[in-house]
Amino acid sequence: MRIELVIISLYLFSLPVIGFLARKKLSDAEDYFLGARTVKWYAVTFSIVAAETSTLTFISVPGLSYLTNMTFMQVVSGYILGRIIVAKIFLPKFYEGKLQTSYQFLEEKFGKRMRKTASVTFLFTRTAADGVRLFATAIPLKFLLDIDYFWAIVIIAAIALLYSLIGGMRSVIWVDVWQMFIYIGGAIAAGYFIVHMLAPDGLEKILTIAKQDGKLKIINLGLGGSFADFFKQPYTLFGGILGGMFLSMASHGTDQLIIQRLLSVGDLRNSQKAVVWSGIIVFAQMLLFLFIGLALYAFYGKLDVRADEIFVMFITSEMPKALTGIIIAGVFAAAISTIAGSINSMASSTIYDLFFTGKIKRVIEKNELLFSRFFSLVWALALSSAAMFFIYTSKSVVEIALGIASFTYSGLLGVFLAGIYQKELSEKAAIVAFVLTILAMIYVALFSGIGWTWYVLIGVIIFNMFSLILKRLKKFG
Repeated sequence: MRIELVIISLYLFSLPVIGFLARKKLSDAEDYFLGARTVKWYAVTFSIVAAETSTLTFISVPGLSYLTNMTFMQVVSGYILGRIIVAKIFLPKFYEGKLQTSYQFLEEKFGKRMRKTASVTFLFTRTAADGVRLFATAIPLKFLLDIDYFWAIVIIAAIALLYSLIGGMRSVIWVDVWQMFIYIGGAIAAGYFIVHMLAPDGLEKILTIAKQDGKLKIINLGLGGSFADFFKQPYTLFGGILGGMFLSMASHGTDQLIIQRLLSVGDLRNSQKAVVWSGIIVFAQMLLFLFIGLALYAFYGKLDVRADEIFVMFITSEMPKALTGIIIAGVFAAAISTIAGSINSMASSTIYDLFFTGKIKRVIEKNELLFSRFFSLVWALALSSAAMFFIYTSKSVVEIALGIASFTYSGLLGVFLAGIYQKELSEKAAIVAFVLTILAMIYVALFSGIGWTWYVLIGVIIFNMFSLILKRLKKFG
């Protein structure tokens, strides 16, 4: 049997085993979805990093520095600032009440309809975006096992679902910790191997070539063009930092995938530590991924390839089989952690935001664990179905699906900030402003030519414009 296949098989087998070992007795939905609020903050830190690192990140970020330079670090710097704001402003609000989901905060500020609207938006966004990630993860498994995409998707979704069912969020978090060290280990192994291949002066050679060709450039002021051109550049100093900051505020301050983990810690101070330290680790992680891109440039020179092809090309054609197995296991780890977390967080939002606020609440309360696991299964099937859909679609549709997060995040962040700072906004006005913001951002993304890093900031501004107008109309007062 091929050595890389053995390594990947052992890795996949280890996931439910770790999930089983990490479990504790589950008595109700809060135990299942929030780990009884007793999870260690450092485990949550690693879990957040693993959850937000997808296959696309693992493969594509090295391609950014290979084809361009290091200016993506401007965005990553914004990630840290955004998480500090989440720690100082958002989390204290969430801990004022004993929340189970981030959208429960919106019910307290506006009403049940706003909570349900935000939850449905989250469920739609996750299904589309993580369906793409599930499909992308199935690609290497398909070729390794020589099976159809259908079975590759089923295998990955089944493994993610299995350890989620075993121990709920506690198992998901501790398996995420293992997954993060797998994919970081794979990335370090790849970087070391490239440096070794360029020996005896591998590291020095990489930095020399990168400096000669301008690839060590980190700061781009984006000046010299027109005012419109300034906003069309995604990786400028202002666009990168502000874009990264607002994107991180939205993803880590409103998205149930992340908030669920932060609430599982159980106290405000440790939740704050978890979210801020996750930003610091992501900063170091992105430096590692971008360095791999510089090393690939020193190794191959300038090739006419797509950004997300160069690292895969090196893994499959240059690395020893054993290391290839570790790297591909890392690709799986980067994706499965996100998929398992999505299954659990989508089930929690369904239970708490859509049903615990309705007439069926009494039925679910009598069978909380049964329904919690049932909806985990439902969303695993939904993600698998979305992944199957992407088998038959063009690449442009995939890109649109990945962009959905930017559209919805802008509206979600706008309404959360309104919940914190706007005292007189009615529920009807908030919902209408939210929907109009998403529609406006779809237009901005598809037709304006503005760089993606500006989307969330622009969306928040648009939400506030709509909300201020609606507050002055009697119909929405």
